[in-house]
Amino acid sequence: MNIKISTAQFENKSGDKKYNLAVIEKLAQQASAEGSGMIAFHECSITGYTFARNLSKEQLLDIAELIPEGESIKRLQQIAEKYNIVILAGLFEKDVDNNLFKAYVCVDQTGLKAKYRKLHPFINPHLTPGNEYCVFEILGWKCGILICYDNNIIENVRATKLLGADIIFMPHVTMCTPSTRPGAGFVDPQLWENRGEDPTSLRLEFKGMKGRDWLMKWLPARAYDNGAYIIFSNPIGMDDDQLKNGCSMIIDPFGDIIAECHSFEDSFESAVITPEKLTHAGGYRYLKARRPELYKDIIGKEHSSVQKVVWLDEKDS
Repeated sequence: MNIKISTAQFENKSGDKKYNLAVIEKLAQQASAEGSGMIAFHECSITGYTFARNLSKEQLLDIAELIPEGESIKRLQQIAEKYNIVILAGLFEKDVDNNLFKAYVCVDQTGLKAKYRKLHPFINPHLTPGNEYCVFEILGWKCGILICYDNNIIENVRATKLLGADIIFMPHVTMCTPSTRPGAGFVDPQLWENRGEDPTSLRLEFKGMKGRDWLMKWLPARAYDNGAYIIFSNPIGMDDDQLKNGCSMIIDPFGDIIAECHSFEDSFESAVITPEKLTHAGGYRYLKARRPELYKDIIGKEHSSVQKVVWLDEKDS
């Protein structure tokens, strides 16, 4: 069945869950009024993200929550019930043994429908990596979740698709950071402060190689190669001391962008997704043409994971 989905972007406040949840409610209400059945927010949209690189384990435990018992999940359920909309949002999670995770949840009016733990966390050394994929059904669609860096490892996207996901939610806090990639780097926060007087200079940075141009090198390919809908969400504005450029978008199985946020304000964009595209797109044929006997032992060969984040290493050195 067809369904209308919204992807949002907003400027979160670090550690201020009350404020962030209020913005989530405002945008969820507006999306529901426009007929959306789901709305997706960015990675750690409830708690804030980049500030966590400076937190001790005790400080991180203070802001993290048990799932589903935590107050934020209860609040999301109340919002979902009030406005009859499914909400996807992110936060830091703790378990009863005080292990810490980067989590992303799907909540409807009945409560928690799915929880995913980031496989490749790095923002704080006290975070524990997740160890399983997440595929679930909501509103008649099979969905999956992969958080930010998880999507850079292409096997994660293919595995999530092979497990049945036709919609993959990809919450991020990304772009506008240094990298060995030519053209990468931070964007001057002063441009954000001056966005009213000089929006052009800010948009040039946001749309160039520090931002959207980099995103276009890989994100549409994840949708095209796997014949899946991609729901990408990312914050706009300052996240701690880093400026983020939004670009929240929805990409169809052909790799075409069918909705994208362009505003500097808290906002969302929506698209109607249809099941017919899933089988008409090339990715559907390519998945059927696979010959795993040729590469199952290559892809499954033992490997030690090494994860290096240049901007974080530079910041801490």
